[in-house]
Amino acid sequence: LSIQLTVPAFVHHLSLALSAMSSPAVNLKFSEEVRNAFKSGRPVVALESTIISHGMPYPQNFECAREVEAIIRENGATPATIGILNGEIYVGMSEGQLQTFAQTPCVKVSRRDLASVVGMKQNGATTVSATMLIAHMAQIRIFVTGGIGGVHRGAGETWDVSADLTELGRTPVAVVCAGAKSILDLPKTLEYLETQGVAVIGLRTKTFPAFFTPSSGLPVPTVCESESDVAAIINAQNDLGLSTGMVIGNPIPAELAAAVAPIEEATNRAVQEAFDKGIVGGEVTPFLLKRINELTNGDSLRSNVDLVKHNALVGARIAVGLRTAPESHRLSSRL
Repeated sequence: LSIQLTVPAFVHHLSLALSAMSSPAVNLKFSEEVRNAFKSGRPVVALESTIISHGMPYPQNFECAREVEAIIRENGATPATIGILNGEIYVGMSEGQLQTFAQTPCVKVSRRDLASVVGMKQNGATTVSATMLIAHMAQIRIFVTGGIGGVHRGAGETWDVSADLTELGRTPVAVVCAGAKSILDLPKTLEYLETQGVAVIGLRTKTFPAFFTPSSGLPVPTVCESESDVAAIINAQNDLGLSTGMVIGNPIPAELAAAVAPIEEATNRAVQEAFDKGIVGGEVTPFLLKRINELTNGDSLRSNVDLVKHNALVGARIAVGLRTAPESHRLSSRL
């Protein structure tokens, strides 16, 4: 008996076998909505929780989370906000859980912190890297955030490089974002992503977006004119069995970008203040977010929310074009 498999089919079957052998033993807590989506084949989009716990105060954080989830539902997909409560990893939350999370002090969780937060039964808000990792455990292929971290200016001396970049180099989840903040060293950030083998796509743009700025002026290697084109690339990457992530740069809409020039000025001022105060490491981003919000009288927070909503819209549209994994590839035993 002779059985012939195409290369994509062989890689797919091999990935299934490897997945079965290497599946983590952690018991993920799926919301009923996410469970039903997996069973029915409805696309699922992962969302991080750091923006809820560290990005804005209550109740604005809760309302923002609800609005972003609603946009994803309205565009044909199911939202799965990822976070940790009392050491339990949640993939999707009920409205009550989301409200509790929005009012609960949380540790900021990167890949490095995941085991300690789970092991010590703490509450944790997942960053880009931890959200990617957990989304991959749950076999969710697309994740929406505001912007990714990158190589910080002066990294040659400080070695300050975001864990987001190394996660993108080893975890096959596509990240929809407005690029990275202009306060970072964007040329080095793109070079690092290239070294890690991470595909960087510009959606309806030839240049990498810089968060509140639509264009950094730096070219992207791949340009897509539609969400369906992006979905086709993600499907192809899955067929090839590539283990790297993907960055989909979705520029901030022009009408919103025109209103945020003062935010860029405030950002530069806040960065200088952080340097002058000797603020480093994980304390930098919370300081910047708070200080920029103060300097702009709340405009930066409102713009940040609008930016995330726009990414959610695009992420849901891409997710609809992704092929559904076979039932055998789902985490059916944990649902």
